Amino acid sequence: MNLSNFMNIFDKTNYLPYSNFLLPVGISFYTFQTLSYTIDIYNNKIKAEKNFIIFALYVSFFPQLVAGPIERSAHLIPQLKKSFLYSKVKFHDSFSLILFGFFKKVVIADNLSIFVNSIYNKPYEADSISLIIATILFSFQIFSDFSGYSDIAIGVAKLFGIDLMQNFDIPYSAESFQEFWKKWHISLSRWFRDYVYIPLGGSKKGLKKHIINLIITIIVSGIWHGANWTFFVWGLLHGIYLITELFLQ
Repeated sequence: MNLSNFMNIFDKTNYLPYSNFLLPVGISFYTFQTLSYTIDIYNNKIKAEKNFIIFALYVSFFPQLVAGPIERSAHLIPQLKKSFLYSKVKFHDSFSLILFGFFKKVVIADNLSIFVNSIYNKPYEADSISLIIATILFSFQIFSDFSGYSDIAIGVAKLFGIDLMQNFDIPYSAESFQEFWKKWHISLSRWFRDYVYIPLGGSKKGLKKHIINLIITIIVSGIWHGANWTFFVWGLLHGIYLITELFLQ
């Protein structure tokens, strides 16, 4: 098998089995929110919401419906029940977040994508320097894109008197992979920690079980980002990085 054929295995068109379906916009976010809601009720951490309108609003709250943050019912539902006065809304803070989000998305991410896509669409025609530069720029593109959406969502929610959780905390300033995952897409990282990693046993059942739980959690996280083999490998690699870091501590 030559390099070209090997790389075709990880081509973006090679989806995982039964994953190439037409799905509703934002399905992963409201699925995760309803899952956490159901699991928390099952574990007696919260009480079921009897008002269907409030529950439906929690599931489909439009500012964060498409790109998060993924909110827990214990944090969002009480806010949805409260009345508020527009005179108390901090418009300056809200619009500053919204404008900064649009700047990151439209000015930074969209412009970086022009160069990145020109290289990634024809990787075999690019030299090594171009591939390295494209990879570095892609890291800033995806951060600006995703955190920009989060800033817009948080800013819009503030206009309705709703405080959504912070979703990014300067992740590229992290000094370790563990710290990175505490700063990158925080709502998702905490979701997998609380509903996958800890229920599997976390780090309380010995080193071997800890490693297995970590690998499973990070691979599932990778598949969440995209149902194809590239994200599976991406998750596996991050699992290996975290385990290596664990042994080096």
